[in-house]
Order: sequence, then structure tokens, then C-alpha cells
Amino acid sequence: MRKLTGSVFVSLDGVMQAPGGPEEDPTSGFRFGGWVAPYWDEDMGPFEKLIMADYDLLLGKRTYDIFSAYWPYNQDNPIGEKFQRINKYVVTHSDAPLTWENSEKLSGDLVQAVAGLKDSDGRDLLIQGSSTLYVPLLAAGLIDRLVLITFPVVLGTGKRIFDGTQQPGALKMVESFVSPKGVVIAAYEPNGQVQTGNFASTEPSEAELERRASWAREDA
Repeated sequence: MRKLTGSVFVSLDGVMQAPGGPEEDPTSGFRFGGWVAPYWDEDMGPFEKLIMADYDLLLGKRTYDIFSAYWPYNQDNPIGEKFQRINKYVVTHSDAPLTWENSEKLSGDLVQAVAGLKDSDGRDLLIQGSSTLYVPLLAAGLIDRLVLITFPVVLGTGKRIFDGTQQPGALKMVESFVSPKGVVIAAYEPNGQVQTGNFASTEPSEAELERRASWAREDA
């Protein structure tokens, strides 16, 4: 079975829209396109290894459009050369042809389509960008590894990887790195259910019991 990794450039407040440039995705009035560039370092640790690994791409249609208008025209970049030759699986309901070579349409139910793709023979899969894919695929447990490349910036509004509808679950960090400019790269894998605990070492005081009762009344 193919493994599926999601790789996301994300702000401290969870925004992933238009990291690459001002004109990348200005939808909904987003005005901070290109917010990654000032923090990019020559040494980006495990991201460099990830982006040059052996995989095929799984993309949403908007990210596909962005990539196909840029990377085929930048073949002197090793990433562009790699993206040109690997398979690109594109989630879309559009009938418009996919003109970038080695591109294949995935249609119908997203979860079923991606589950079938994972069950097929071929290279492992990487999502880069493609904000619309994360919520349903995380909920379905189809993402095997989530790599968050977190930049030290707060953007306020924009498309987010998490929208508050995710299924609760625990994760374990399997790799981490901090760049010289403070970019935190952390790889996570699913780790079962959310566990809870309590730091209290004594029985609750009367004041604590009253606090709980008061908040319960307010919440009723």
C-alpha cells in the first residue's frame, strides 16, 4: 500500500494560503501572499529531503493550476524537473483537460478515490498545498504522516489546514528541525485516541467544587 504524506507551509495561527507569492492565491482578499520568502533559509533540514524523495503528487485543482503554470517553465530547478516527470493525481470535478504531462484526474467521492489510489501499485504520495484535501482525508485516517513547516508569522485570515471539524486524535512527533530563522519543521504520525489526565494531587476544595457548579449552571 502506498503511504500518503501531507506537507504544509503554515503560519503560527494555522493559515496555509498563498505562501509562495503575492499573485499565487489572492482569493477572498488575502493580501499576504509570499509570506514564506522572508523566512526561507539555505538549510531547511528535512524539508529538502522530503521534497526530493521518491513520490507522486496528490493535488487539489487550484494547487495543480498554480504548479502547472510555474514548474514546467522552471526546469533548471531540481524541483521543477522532478515535478515534470512524476505522476500528478488531481482531485477535480471539472471536465477541463489536464495539460501538464503525467497528470491524471481523480473524480467522484474524494475519500474513496484516495483510498483506491493508496491501494494501487506505485510510489508513495505527497500532498503539497491543496488546503481542501486535508479536512476529509484527515477525518478518514488516510494521511499517514503530516509534516508541518511552521513559520514565525501570524496572518489572521486565510485558508487553513484545520477548520474545527477534525476528528479528535493523538499524534506522535517522529522528526523535528528548527531553521536559523525560526521555521519549525515537525513530522507527525497518528497515535491513537486523545488521552487526558489530571495534575491535581489532592481532593478538590470547596471553592473548586463551587467553581465547577457555577460554570455548569452558566453552560446549561
